[in-house]
Amino acid sequence: MSEFDVRLPLLDRFYQQYLTDENSASFIDSISKLYSIGTMERLAVYGGRTTRRAAILGLGFLADFSVNEIMGNALVDEDRAVRLLADHSIRDIWVRQGNLAEQNSIKTLYRLVTQVRMEEVVDAATLIIESNPALGEAWHQRAIAYCALGYLDSAVSDCQETLNCNRFHFPAAMGMAHCYLKLDNASQALEGFRVALQINPDLEGVRSQITHLERLLKEG
Repeated sequence: MSEFDVRLPLLDRFYQQYLTDENSASFIDSISKLYSIGTMERLAVYGGRTTRRAAILGLGFLADFSVNEIMGNALVDEDRAVRLLADHSIRDIWVRQGNLAEQNSIKTLYRLVTQVRMEEVVDAATLIIESNPALGEAWHQRAIAYCALGYLDSAVSDCQETLNCNRFHFPAAMGMAHCYLKLDNASQALEGFRVALQINPDLEGVRSQITHLERLLKEG
C-alpha cells in the first residue's frame, strides 16, 4: 500500500477499490461495518469530492427514503460524478418509502407497468394511495398508467401529486410535461420541463426540449 493510500480516508479507499473491482457486496460490507447512515449523510454534504461520491453510493445501497433530501440536493452538486451517482441512487431510495408491505406493493406496481398491465396498475395504485397518500411512487406509477391509457388530465394530476409528495421527483415533472405536449399545451409542457431541469440539471434531453419549446412559443 502506498503512502498516498494510507492517507486517504477509509471511505475513499473503499470507493476506489469498488471502482477497481466493481464488487458492490464488498463495498457494502466494508462501509456498513464502519459508517452509520447518519455519518454518511454528513459526509455526502460536507466531505471532499471523492468522499461525497462514496457517501452517495453508500447511501444508495443502504439507506431508506429518509435520505431523500440528501440525495435530491446531490443532484445539483458541483461535481458531475456526485450528480450522476445521485441520479441513479435516488431512484432506488424512492422504492424504499413506507413499511415493508408498502415497499413490496410499489415493486409490484413497477412489475405491472413493465408488463404493460395498465388497468391493473391503476387499480392497485389506487388502493395503495387510499391507504397511504404520502407514497409518491404510487402516484407516479398510476400517472404512467393513466398516460398510457389516454387519461391525460388524470395523469397530469397524479404527476403533480407525486411532486407534492416528493419535490425531487424529476421523472414526474418530465411525465407531466409530456402529457401536456399530448394535450397540445406547449406553455405548460415548457413549465414542466423547466421544473425537471431545475431539480436535475444533467437532463440534456430535457434541456433540448426546453430550447425547442421556447423557440416554438416565441415564433407562435
